Amino acid sequence: MIWKSLKAITVLKRNKSFNWISLLRYASTNVHKPVEKIRNIGISAHIDSGKTTLTERLLYYTGRIDEMHEVKGKDRVGAKMDSMELERQRGITIQSAATYVHWKGVNINVIDTPGHVDFTVEVERALRVLDGAILVLCGVGGVQSQTMTVVRQMSRYNVPCIAFINKLDRMGGNPKRVVSQIRTKLNKQCALVQLPIGLESDFSGIVDIINCKALYFEGECGEIIREDDPPADMKNEIESHRQELIESLSNVDDTIGEMFLEEKPISVEDIKMAIRRSCLARKFTPVYLGSALKNKGVQPLLDAVNAYLPNPSEVENYALKGEGENPKKILMDPARNDSKPFICLAFKLEAGRFGQVTYLRIYQGKLSKGEYLYNARTGKRHRATRLVRMHSDEMEDIEEAYAGDICAVFGLDCASGDSFVTDKNLKLTMESMYVPDPVISMSIKPKEKKDLENFSKAINRFSKEDPTFHVHFDTESRETIVSGMGELHLEIYAQRMDREYKTPVVLGKPKVAFRESLVAECEFDFLHKKQSGGAGQFGAVMGKMRPLPPEKNTQIIFTDATTGTNIPKQFMPSIEKGFRQMCEKGSLTGHKIAGVEFVLIDGAHHIVDSNEIAFMSAAWGAVKQVFEYGQWQILEPIMLVEVIVPSEYQGSVLTQLTKRSGVVISMSSVENWAVVTAEIPLNNMFGYSSELRSSTQGKGEFTMEYSRYSPAAFDVQEELIQQYQDEVQKERNKN
Repeated sequence: MIWKSLKAITVLKRNKSFNWISLLRYASTNVHKPVEKIRNIGISAHIDSGKTTLTERLLYYTGRIDEMHEVKGKDRVGAKMDSMELERQRGITIQSAATYVHWKGVNINVIDTPGHVDFTVEVERALRVLDGAILVLCGVGGVQSQTMTVVRQMSRYNVPCIAFINKLDRMGGNPKRVVSQIRTKLNKQCALVQLPIGLESDFSGIVDIINCKALYFEGECGEIIREDDPPADMKNEIESHRQELIESLSNVDDTIGEMFLEEKPISVEDIKMAIRRSCLARKFTPVYLGSALKNKGVQPLLDAVNAYLPNPSEVENYALKGEGENPKKILMDPARNDSKPFICLAFKLEAGRFGQVTYLRIYQGKLSKGEYLYNARTGKRHRATRLVRMHSDEMEDIEEAYAGDICAVFGLDCASGDSFVTDKNLKLTMESMYVPDPVISMSIKPKEKKDLENFSKAINRFSKEDPTFHVHFDTESRETIVSGMGELHLEIYAQRMDREYKTPVVLGKPKVAFRESLVAECEFDFLHKKQSGGAGQFGAVMGKMRPLPPEKNTQIIFTDATTGTNIPKQFMPSIEKGFRQMCEKGSLTGHKIAGVEFVLIDGAHHIVDSNEIAFMSAAWGAVKQVFEYGQWQILEPIMLVEVIVPSEYQGSVLTQLTKRSGVVISMSSVENWAVVTAEIPLNNMFGYSSELRSSTQGKGEFTMEYSRYSPAAFDVQEELIQQYQDEVQKERNKN
């Protein structure tokens, strides 16, 4: 401990911030605690519920920051956990941010997550590596759309949580209504463990139901907690809710259930132990109250984190051994010793000033600075050149990290979700995280051609950091297509390219992969003859092109139906090649040709002048003939769309799908959710993600997959043909 204190003095003097408070803070947080004194928690909620404001108070009361700031950064500082300029400008959290605090002898690793559905993967990967969570609810808005999503994510990873009803100082704040919504909308067994003293502008403190004490938060920033007897007029209300708390616990905890049935006296300690047991088992959610902005109720919430959320040894985490569908599961041992092999999960990547920062959750063993790690997926060896603890965008160097810790390293070239070991013969990987599929795609290109290099760097970095940000180049439309979780998601990345890479970009609607196809069979008879002295070119082809049935309308088929030797067999590949080349660009709109069969029936050749080029040119001419004399149509991709919404929105969803030329195939209901399946042209699906969210208050979700190609509506065909003719005319005018 003395050595650590001396080291702390050196570090703090180097940073020009030496004082005895800083020394104690540094020393206390850098002592490696036993695993029982570790908590890994996330703060999750619907957008604008006050997560980041709450985190700012947690940091202040635990001594990690010296003063609190506003989320939107009006004071040009902004909240500590919103370190990105865009976050401070917009007043929303875009990236999850990690820090750690020290509260009453316990080290708490905290991850503040975004609330917007477009950044849901940040919540997903945070909950994957955390042991517990604080579910923040707005005292006015209650259970909202993203609250439901977050709770589903917690269930996916078996993360226990405690609830915190925030913003009780606002007009319309009603904690009892919110508790009712938690029970009905989230199907959670819960109960208040605190009651408010006054509401809205009269909100002055809280009553601890368990200990029957009133708590008032005084001082300039609510740092002084004054205990007092509860208000006399609340006595009956406190007793009623205390009884309700005990009854709720008796429904989920056998020990207190027996005491309740046998009418034995139930002590304060009995209640606390029952809350802890049932909370760890995810059977019960204690509900706390406060107003983070007004500095009320935050310290008791920290006490609840220590008391009721699990330490790493109380959570079962498994590594997988072997490949295939049924790999063997091996339980991780988080005991802090060197005897167990090291294994960790890289759950988040970030570009730092000194290279890629890789966030790690250690599940077993110990990692030392400078140690070599092996990527379990690629087998490559990497050296952990620098080992740090993150405090938002700041880093604090450490020499070693143990099981249960969340830390970051430099020098690892990996992907999000990779596992690392220190023993290259240890074939273990951690269970990966769930990554939702993108729901929206847009074309993207830099405004200036000179920015192509920086544009490529930005695209590569962002797609590596964010597994829901997909990029591909469409060879047909010659466009770069980006896909993500929503329009805001893609818009944020476009702004980051401008700010961080000085590369302004243009986002637009991507081109749909239309196809051109024949309506009816059309014959061809084409002779290619060229003579200009010396050897010439001669090739004749006869036959027909016909449409394929609907189930094959994405294919192009070449059929040799010739008899005899009018066309020698060695020229057949050239004729097929010429046909397929012509199918790359149709005559109506310039899109590919599909759903046709080229049937070669007869032809002619010349003993001297016939060659591969001649017959390839003959095939080109034959297809051009069919372009001129055949009847063509445009095919468009039809998507199979499944929409899941609360039952009360089913009518509005059906109206939306009908407006988009959708054909409803089936409708069903699961509990309070309606499931609508429909077929809709892809060209009509752009912008549907935003429309669905706005019409269902963000509660609706949809998935989309390719179904088939089908003839486009007449007006769509006319519009596409006119657009293509205009483009061709522009090119002619340029030349």
